[in-house]
Amino acid sequence: MSEPSSTGAGPAESATVDRVLTIPNVISFLRIALIPVFFLLIVDPDTTKTGLILFAFVVATDWVDGAIARATGQVSELGKVLDPVADRLAIAAGLVALVVADAFPLWAALLILVRDVAVLVAGIVLVLAHRERIEVRYLGKVATFTLLVAIGFIAWGTLGYWLAPAALACGWVFYAVGILEYYAATVQYVGDLGRAWARGPAAA
Repeated sequence: MSEPSSTGAGPAESATVDRVLTIPNVISFLRIALIPVFFLLIVDPDTTKTGLILFAFVVATDWVDGAIARATGQVSELGKVLDPVADRLAIAAGLVALVVADAFPLWAALLILVRDVAVLVAGIVLVLAHRERIEVRYLGKVATFTLLVAIGFIAWGTLGYWLAPAALACGWVFYAVGILEYYAATVQYVGDLGRAWARGPAAA
């Protein structure tokens, strides 16, 4: 978790931090705008495959906005929040759509969604009460990537597309590994939340 800096920021740095319409933020907004598109495509039996491919594209571009932000010096406070929010919304919408389309089991989706909601609510409470936020853990990023691969493979195999048996086998292996990583990262987040709460409200 980042601590408030005692070093004054220069004009250029302040402008970068405070800007809203940066290229990375626009990409994040576009990714969010595509969520209802792939949702509707997935739940329609005639366009499920197209929706699944678009969903994979949206979640696969997770790294693009962050990479551009770091490469161009356009890291912003909004971007630090917007990027993970876009990821969580896309994953949640994709899972719900795939469950509705009978392409992913409900129990497996709930193991992901319930954890995400719990972490999100805890993070919001921390921001509102202490004006602090939890930084994304590396293990959390790895777990998210592993689960996204698992979701794609499982849905592809369940829908009976090309090489369905192999896709299902790979998907469930990735899911088992990913869900263990996901909850291990949750333990880390719980520790981060506890330490942040114990420190009390951050200085304005």
